[in-house]
Amino acid sequence: MNETNAGGVRQRSVEIVVPVYNEAHVLADSIGRLHAHLEESFPFPFRITVADNASTDDTWYVATDLTLRLPHVHAVRLEQKGRGRALNHVWSRSDADVVAYMDVDLSTGLEAFLPLVAPLLSGHSDLAIGSRLHRQAAVVRGTKREFVSRSYNLLLKAGLGARFSDAQCGFKAVRTDVFRALAPHIEDTAWFFDTELLVLAQRNRLRVHEVPVDWTDDPDSRVDIVRTAVDDLKGMGRMLRATLTGRTRVPAVPRRTSTPQVPAARTSPAVQPTGATTHLEYAS
Repeated sequence: MNETNAGGVRQRSVEIVVPVYNEAHVLADSIGRLHAHLEESFPFPFRITVADNASTDDTWYVATDLTLRLPHVHAVRLEQKGRGRALNHVWSRSDADVVAYMDVDLSTGLEAFLPLVAPLLSGHSDLAIGSRLHRQAAVVRGTKREFVSRSYNLLLKAGLGARFSDAQCGFKAVRTDVFRALAPHIEDTAWFFDTELLVLAQRNRLRVHEVPVDWTDDPDSRVDIVRTAVDDLKGMGRMLRATLTGRTRVPAVPRRTSTPQVPAARTSPAVQPTGATTHLEYAS
């Protein structure tokens, strides 16, 4: 993804991770839509990485097929489940300047992606999150999930002093150098991974940019709400203890520098040519 603009300056790049578990039935359509949107409207070099979390259906077969058909798609398979584990694996190894992720159902409107990553590419912010609880967000979802989401974020504010509005929206980005500094201090490998990342960022005075999103609930969501809520409460207790003992302070966190860059049209593929074996990676 090392492209240069007309002035010979290397353009900043983005890697978007889509974690999946048994999503063979929707994967091709979702990645196809995402790829088409980014090719048409995203002005920076990019890579889409499908991170298969030990799927037992045809997800890996579909993912590898996509790498042969779409020039900016990469695939990674892990033998253990966990959204946090998948993100940590790919983000830690990325050569992009900014790493991001979104849920495979594309519940969040894709028009919010450029506003999400732009402040990170320009050097203005360190992390960015999509917010369904922002006053300008447009959200369509059931009463139960709305209640759970708002209650969770209220608990974060009360218990951990969180200043971010929506910890669990599946639409986030972070500067890669910042993530590498924080990653060794993140313990969770599942759904609390997001919250832990954000709390660490806040404790280390990093700037978190929020983008109001258009979001439509996925009726086929695989999230176990009760189990996730229990795990999140345990994670909050662990983070509170870490805060009280000073273990959330991370030495040598990279500080942002404002170096705006005017996007230039891409003139070459962001990854290897179609069919290249480097599109595939198998992680144990």
